[in-house]
Amino acid sequence: MYAVLRLNAFEPDKLAQSREELEQFDETHAAQPGYVGSVVVDLGEGERFVLNLWESEAHSVAALAVLGPEVGRLLGPLMTGPSELIGVGPVISSDLAMVRATNP
Repeated sequence: MYAVLRLNAFEPDKLAQSREELEQFDETHAAQPGYVGSVVVDLGEGERFVLNLWESEAHSVAALAVLGPEVGRLLGPLMTGPSELIGVGPVISSDLAMVRATNP
């Protein structure tokens, strides 16, 4: 498994009104070959930590051709700046189970 870690900053007001765009992006993301899943952490004030998991680095790289334009179209207008790549690499340990988070 391969991981991509990012920090995204959104305009809170726009983010609160953009559920449809976020869901559309999530669906497109999940439809990519090799997609394993994502974890998104709300850090407050529009900041989100994102962990994307892929079967392999090759799957992650191939998905960029589809996801890059979709980020620009769906998420770009909501963001305060470009997504910050924190790092990428092979997953060496995980005890994640298929659990869907719910909003508090």
